[in-house]
Amino acid sequence: DGVLMFQQVPLVEIDGMKMVQTRAILRYIAGKYNLYGKDLKERALIDMYVEGITDLMQMILMFPFSAPEVKEKNIDSIKEKATNRYFPVFEKALKQHGQDFLVGNKFSWADVQLIEAILAVEEKIPAVLSGFPQLQAFKTRMSNMPTIKKFLQPGSPRKPPPDERYIETVLKIFKK
Repeated sequence: DGVLMFQQVPLVEIDGMKMVQTRAILRYIAGKYNLYGKDLKERALIDMYVEGITDLMQMILMFPFSAPEVKEKNIDSIKEKATNRYFPVFEKALKQHGQDFLVGNKFSWADVQLIEAILAVEEKIPAVLSGFPQLQAFKTRMSNMPTIKKFLQPGSPRKPPPDERYIETVLKIFKK
């Protein structure tokens, strides 16, 4: 009926709008709930962090769909990039400013994205944070925030990692 601007999901109905495109939706929600910095500089920093996290998350999200013969190689690539490219950036940021959050010592969209990435990488590589004490402390702080703690509990709306049935269904759709 034309609601899906680009004929694809996600679609979020909020404040009388029908919004599409993941990042547009996330930026709107972050702005609406004061999770998007106090000024343009903070928003730019949040955007840079989020874009970096998105690059890492793309590898995680695509991993279940890789061919069996390259899964081990892909896990090695995720570990290498997480520990040598992405996590060092966040470790350094948290250490340099000595605050609980990534930007402006205030909980932001970047913090939400980072805890999601940490948890997703740990599902594949449990000891990935062993060399990152600031990120370990960050994970503990974020995981103990009441709303996040509730979300991480069994039975919450948090999606489990894709199972074989889900992977098979997605692959069929994309092969059409």
